[in-house]
Amino acid sequence: MTRLRTPATIAASLALVLTVAGCGASVSDDKDEKDKNATADGGKGGHYPVTITNCGTETTYDKAPERVVTNDVGITEIMFALGLEDRMAGYVMPDDKGDLDAVPYKDAYDKVPWLSKREINRELVLDARADLVFAGWNYGFRESEGFTPAALKKLGVGSYLLTESCRNGVGKARGVMSPLDALYTDLRTLGKIFDVEERAEKLVRDYQRQIADAAARAPKERPTVFLYDDGRDKPFTSGRYAGPHDIITKAGGDHVMKDLKDSWVTVGWETVVERDPEVIVINNYGDTSAEQKKKFLLDYPPLAGVSAIKNKRIFTLDYADLVESPRNAAAVTALGDYLRSVRRDGNRPR
Repeated sequence: MTRLRTPATIAASLALVLTVAGCGASVSDDKDEKDKNATADGGKGGHYPVTITNCGTETTYDKAPERVVTNDVGITEIMFALGLEDRMAGYVMPDDKGDLDAVPYKDAYDKVPWLSKREINRELVLDARADLVFAGWNYGFRESEGFTPAALKKLGVGSYLLTESCRNGVGKARGVMSPLDALYTDLRTLGKIFDVEERAEKLVRDYQRQIADAAARAPKERPTVFLYDDGRDKPFTSGRYAGPHDIITKAGGDHVMKDLKDSWVTVGWETVVERDPEVIVINNYGDTSAEQKKKFLLDYPPLAGVSAIKNKRIFTLDYADLVESPRNAAAVTALGDYLRSVRRDGNRPR
């Protein structure tokens, strides 16, 4: 068991509480009394020490971390949704992950330093005086460059791994539970680490309610769905342990790659053709726009006979909707609306 001790606590006020409403989160000025007390005493008091298990590793916290560095948009917004921006030293994120001005977390994004638009690394973490790095395997942590939890531990910096990225013991395949359960697990575990458990439970309840509402309206005959991330020679897609699997399934679709016991994976176009999806969901991010991806799919000769291409049934969601994040519930609702329209409209192209 690893024991993590943080530097002297600096008292800070949590300025933002985010709760889900409608298609996303909304800002609320209400703070439960437990959160107020935890902040007032700097995250000490009777709550600590606390021991959590993250990706199979036990860690004990004597205090709440004070200078967290996050990597990527979904991970950063998990912290924001929990109202923990005052516990952050900054975030790392490319500038191709969507319009940050249009999200409920705009004030938090404005408040927390954007440390880099390139890859997270040890120098950046040390310069930020981080006491905890919240990232994941292939969400920042990578063995090829020695940026791992073990390497950070030697530098006196703790790590929290995104549960969606946990390795499952089969090589470097990722995923140990369903993607939405991974989100709920991280919210609850981080709630315990930072002594905001009531806030975390409220978020989980709100997301579960929103997703249950969408699932209850799912079409009786589920359209088959393929997630297209990117790739020309071979497509990059989602297996059963990446966010799109649960988003597609809860929205009322049948995920054609549900048998792949990994998170984000590469497959062959012949597999896509063989499974003949009725709908293709595009992951909107990166240098290639969603419209460019759509044009490629529609013009790519091997796909000409695929149902989704013949009927032009292509739906777009943003990157932050599809990775583990507080936006997952809204993505289920949006995709669910589209899948119902597919069944309602029959084979008419949209």
